[in-house]
Amino acid sequence: MAYGKMTRGLMSAVAACTMAAVLGGPAQADAIKIGALKSSNVGPTFIAKEKGYFSAEGLDVEISYFESAQPIAVGVASGSLDFGTTSTSGGLFSLAGSGEVRIIAGLYSEAPGFHNFAVAASIKAYDAGLKTYKDLAGKKVATTQVGSPVHYSLALVAEKYGVDLKSIQLQPLQSIPNMVSAIVGNTVDATVINATSINPVVANGQAKLLGWVGDETPWQAAVVFATGKTIDQKPTLIQGFLRAFKKGTKDYHDAFTGPKEVRQDGPTADAVVAIISKYTGQTADQVKGGIAYIDADARLDVKDIVHQVEWFKSQKMLKDDVKPDLVVDTRYVVPFPPR
Repeated sequence: MAYGKMTRGLMSAVAACTMAAVLGGPAQADAIKIGALKSSNVGPTFIAKEKGYFSAEGLDVEISYFESAQPIAVGVASGSLDFGTTSTSGGLFSLAGSGEVRIIAGLYSEAPGFHNFAVAASIKAYDAGLKTYKDLAGKKVATTQVGSPVHYSLALVAEKYGVDLKSIQLQPLQSIPNMVSAIVGNTVDATVINATSINPVVANGQAKLLGWVGDETPWQAAVVFATGKTIDQKPTLIQGFLRAFKKGTKDYHDAFTGPKEVRQDGPTADAVVAIISKYTGQTADQVKGGIAYIDADARLDVKDIVHQVEWFKSQKMLKDDVKPDLVVDTRYVVPFPPR
């Protein structure tokens, strides 16, 4: 009797699996790894995972955290990561120029009223007179790496205020925690750093905020990218990833952006903040203090990407044969209309 029940149960299970396969039912999920920083501006990735947008596309997502942007590009190129959702960098453009990775969507941008990258001074330097952007000339400024997104942000601010970038003593400290330690310990004069990391330091009186990069010089600060091999050989995977990711960008945008694309909390802001807090370990107030601008449809400012590539080439951080059209995969990127 028991044997008969077990046999019938096994046959039912086999039949169910067969029927699922025939009807296109649940199948083995594709396991993917996404490289990211533990920062508020990576919110769409966290939202898409938490709300099941990735799993609905048959994607089993693991988020791998890093302390700076460039190692994520290296990780994607090496195959240890499947996707990168982080800031642009000289390293990313170099790998893209050789065909190893390509940009498939936009992520966050520097924009007025949104707080992404901050420029902050150490207490010692501030007390000695470092109170404006023009005062950065001749100062020691911490970055993650040469060619990093904060390095590029520094260059844009310096150009706007007539500061010779060569006069600034760059201190590439390799990670955000090292930059925080340096600014708190007064071993550097200033830093350009993400809001999530610097806001608690400023609140504790251990550094002085000089301002926000987005208020001074907007630019496309972050993107989504994958290897050229994955993009070419697994279009279904790319399409499913982007569908899920763009649901995350829509949720993030609607939570924190009002009419005319200005910074304004919407009805879902608290719920989205709670998700980001869960993945970053930040308090709700810390998350709200580091909200970046993210386009609802993950569109990319292609014109600005071209400018970035040309700037890195002018600084001899990229080879002259790196072409912008090799960096962006036009099959998937949705560009902003000309402005």
